[in-house]
Amino acid sequence: MKPELPEYLDRICVVLTRPSHPANIGAAARAMKTMGLSRMVLVAPALMATPMTPNPPLFCADSPQNFRLPEESFVLASGAKDVLENARITATLNEALADTAISCALTSRKRELTAPMRTPRELAPALLQAAAAGQTVALVFGNETFGLSIEEAQSCNRLMTINGNPHYFSLNLAQAVQVVSYELFSHIDVSMAYLQQERQLATQKQTEGLLAHWQEVMAQSGFFERRNETRLMRRISAMFHRAELGEEDIDILRGWLKTLSRRLPQNNQD
Repeated sequence: MKPELPEYLDRICVVLTRPSHPANIGAAARAMKTMGLSRMVLVAPALMATPMTPNPPLFCADSPQNFRLPEESFVLASGAKDVLENARITATLNEALADTAISCALTSRKRELTAPMRTPRELAPALLQAAAAGQTVALVFGNETFGLSIEEAQSCNRLMTINGNPHYFSLNLAQAVQVVSYELFSHIDVSMAYLQQERQLATQKQTEGLLAHWQEVMAQSGFFERRNETRLMRRISAMFHRAELGEEDIDILRGWLKTLSRRLPQNNQD
């Protein structure tokens, strides 16, 4: 049975400020949903023309509610179309952050900002704690080309940066959303037991049957001619019991023993 995600994840929103590529928006939605996040906010999207979207929809600040994402975004969202369908559209970042208690500006550029930069891993516990306490948390990402402006970063009360190669650091917007979302999810105690295949342990009778079959084939092969059969079988028995064989394991081994037995020289005689 799959575990339920904590409800407080619904209080964490991903804010994409002035996103330009339709595919990135869809890919970001997919990244979010994979990690249990569902609230997306788009601030003044300025979509560029792409081969799939040659005539992108224009955003009008006077009527943000009328903006509709192109099909390209939904294609890249895959199974996370609901995140896009429920996305909130605002004209300004201040509107997007109006009801948030903690807002993290994602940036990797040197700025004249005094707030310390912290990694997603460092900030994750406090963000989750705030969300669990009923507060709204925002993760604010900037435009793909220019990132967040100084003014936009100053609108947030935390600075977050994804640490990487100082000689080459160029994360795609959706990749950045995935990294931050994963760091948050990794701090949640969600069991992975549902991913494990159910395994039926072999019974004592099944294990003893395998041992008898094993001993029979070893004897047919002449393996015991110069060896102590009793001592060897005692050790093999201990090995099988330590292995905690499953029913499928028994079936595989006995199938192999049957094949081997048929191919032994004394069993191939006319």
